[in-house]
Amino acid sequence: MSLVAFDFDGTLSDSEMTVLLAKEQGVADQVEDITTRAMNDEISYAESLRTRVELLAGLTPTQIKTAFESVTLRTHAADLLIQLREAGHTVVILTGGFERGVQTALRNESGYVDEIVANRLQTDEGVLTGDVSGPLIEDTKDEVLYSLAHSKSYDVDETVAIGDGANDLPMLQVADHAIGFNPKPAVSSACDITVESMLALGEAFANYGLLDSALR
Repeated sequence: MSLVAFDFDGTLSDSEMTVLLAKEQGVADQVEDITTRAMNDEISYAESLRTRVELLAGLTPTQIKTAFESVTLRTHAADLLIQLREAGHTVVILTGGFERGVQTALRNESGYVDEIVANRLQTDEGVLTGDVSGPLIEDTKDEVLYSLAHSKSYDVDETVAIGDGANDLPMLQVADHAIGFNPKPAVSSACDITVESMLALGEAFANYGLLDSALR
């Protein structure tokens, strides 16, 4: 059995949470540019995240709800998550995005994943303050992967990481199998293989022996 760690934005989901929130604020172009620079490793993820979240200050509960309800999983992503868990693997999501957005996309279904590690937007009476907290503001996905593996009795050579952006590099570099999901150029060299769809990812899992067959 393996510990399978997924990134969320750009990997399990084709949306970017901060951009969806920024659309509600009217600053989508600014936020998208910062996001792109961070994913290409041109600026640090921590700097980019804090800068983007500052631009979201003042968003109301209604605007936040609208944005998060637009976060969706890629086609076949839910099927793949369920198939991995049915095969006995531990499935986790490690994202610099926001817990509420992930939970909304998963429709709060506990059967999809074993654990979600994500950041949280800070609010005051429901309104965004422009601050963010959480375990994945810095580039620490490797540390979280090690910690989860230890707590769930896996060796690091029993881990698989799937991601697309520069903040995924730490976990991709330490996992036994590193899979890039349509990765940014700065990330490709750290990947054992790259895929561009959930169906192709299912085939990769089958080739690694994690699944008996590709997606059903």
